Amino acid sequence: MVNFTSKQAMNNKVRIQDSFWDPFMELVRGTVIPYQWDALNDAIEGAEPSYAIRNFRIAAGLEEGEFGGFIFQDSDLAKWLEAVGYSLAMMPDPALEQTADEVIELIAKAQHENGYLNTYFTIKKPGQAWTNLHEAHELYCAGHMMEAAVAYYDATGKRKLLDVMCRFADYIETVFGREPGQIRGYDGHQEVELALIKLAQATGEERYVKLAQFFIDERGTEPNFLVEECRDREGFSYWTQKKQPIPTVAQMAYNQAHKPVREQEVAIGHSVRAVYMYTAMADLARLTADESLFSACRRLWDNTTKKQMYITGGIGSTHHGEAFTFDYDMPNDTVYAETCASIGLIFFAQRMLQLEAKSEYADVMERALYNNVIGSMSQDGKHYFYVNPLEVWPKASELNPSRHHVKAERQKWFGCSCCPPNVARLLSSLNNYIYTSSPSTNTVYTHLFIGSEARFQLAVGEVVLTQQSKLPWEGYVRIELTLVPQETFTLALRIPSWSQGRAAMKINGVLTTYDTVNGYASVDRPWMQGDIVEWELVLEAQLTIAHPEIRANAGKVAIERGPLVYCIEEVDNVTSLSSISIDVGQKLQPNYEPNLLGGAVMIGTEAYANESTSWVDDSPYRPFTQQQALERVRLKAVPYYLWGNRGVGEMTVWIRKGGV
Repeated sequence: MVNFTSKQAMNNKVRIQDSFWDPFMELVRGTVIPYQWDALNDAIEGAEPSYAIRNFRIAAGLEEGEFGGFIFQDSDLAKWLEAVGYSLAMMPDPALEQTADEVIELIAKAQHENGYLNTYFTIKKPGQAWTNLHEAHELYCAGHMMEAAVAYYDATGKRKLLDVMCRFADYIETVFGREPGQIRGYDGHQEVELALIKLAQATGEERYVKLAQFFIDERGTEPNFLVEECRDREGFSYWTQKKQPIPTVAQMAYNQAHKPVREQEVAIGHSVRAVYMYTAMADLARLTADESLFSACRRLWDNTTKKQMYITGGIGSTHHGEAFTFDYDMPNDTVYAETCASIGLIFFAQRMLQLEAKSEYADVMERALYNNVIGSMSQDGKHYFYVNPLEVWPKASELNPSRHHVKAERQKWFGCSCCPPNVARLLSSLNNYIYTSSPSTNTVYTHLFIGSEARFQLAVGEVVLTQQSKLPWEGYVRIELTLVPQETFTLALRIPSWSQGRAAMKINGVLTTYDTVNGYASVDRPWMQGDIVEWELVLEAQLTIAHPEIRANAGKVAIERGPLVYCIEEVDNVTSLSSISIDVGQKLQPNYEPNLLGGAVMIGTEAYANESTSWVDDSPYRPFTQQQALERVRLKAVPYYLWGNRGVGEMTVWIRKGGV
């Protein structure tokens, strides 16, 4: 029996009003969504074409032509529509809604009579649907369109796209399953699993949860579906357009299909596929009280975040397959850390918080959000990183083939442009990540400190609060309770890992003790309307070292302050950043710079740079002597999310240690 009553986060109503995040929300509404609409229509001069709208027009019979783009091109439009839905929920925009309605009509026209919807197989490979699940992303594209349908329905109440995707889901249910004549398989790229759960919650249809459960339960079982499917195609590959050797079961680890999901212990394979799957597993564990899935989620969470996550919240260390490699293998200069992977990690963290309120999930959610995700988009909202490096040498990015994937500047668009609309949909829905509530325990949890107005329905009654936050620049949060029930309830505020347990709470100006429960400051009491809770966190600049097994960071430190990771850029420091060593004996000095890209805290300290003036010839090496001097320099560090907005140059997060 599915427990839909536990979808507590969806019942909360939250509106962001925050000095740090409001500009991002406005950027998405006013610039990102319109810009990406132009990109989807191939109207950005100098950018790679999308073909997405054109493909749907051809599939709908409105124009002639060939399919363009990647096999999963439909998903870019779906994610854009999802972002539009979230944006309309926060701020109505009749013109944008009309544009979306017209696109939805186009999508409906492209749907087959039986409910099938995919422009690649409609235009280029008619009659070959479901013949290459390993590579073709059919269910992946379907999942993204389901998520768009739910977001748009929630925002506008319009069912057109929701009905289209329910028809598609109903058709998928007839195709896949364990009955005679059905395909006992799953997609090579996970996504439909978590989307079906959203569709079930929007419609109340429990069978969509069961279909998601089928896909999760079948993955990695024997005989291995993806291996057998490749054998049926005699190894013919969409990507190479020729026959390839039949993959082994071990090679199916790339798709997390090497063993049943409940037996998986380490994050492996394509990082986005992995965290999308983990998100669905956590959803199912919560909705069906599946303890074995819950245990697997905990194991995979621990391995992902404690042994394979970058300090910026990035995951996936190699560009070969956009994948995880092995524990502690985290190079900084050839890193991948795809934006979509960090967004998927945030999804996973949110679902784990719905399973159990533990601050470690929100710590990771915050880390990925404030660093990797918003750092992937330029401050103008029109340029993006697909790969998020922790060290950049522009000449190497240009001339070293092993680093071509590492860009020194953000791009206008990509042929494979999954990341930009993913950023748009996450930021448009950020209000859904700040809080959760537990009606059964009458608890309101604050996970992220983002200024907002929020309304919760607990078993004892309704709670309304207003949060004001000075993060990430100051460690001060103020919460005012504007509506409370007559009975007691619990307010729980996260104690961030970066505050190192140092946090003070005042209620109506009086210093108050609290219980620490799983990393949350928990206060259960009879609350009064107008009560003021002040949450004072210690926010200090600090040096961070990496685990000894992370070899790329041996002898190096990084700078952090609150939720922000810092980096040094060529524009603020001497060239050849690799020659700089930070004086660890000197104090880090934060200073708010109002003219730094909209205002930000810059951190200064003393450092040394290798002396270069005595290097009078072109010889690459010379004997070492103690007398070779180091130049004393002033080091300036900026928040990582701002790097690359002031021209092309070197950048690094990890800095050599020096001094005493």
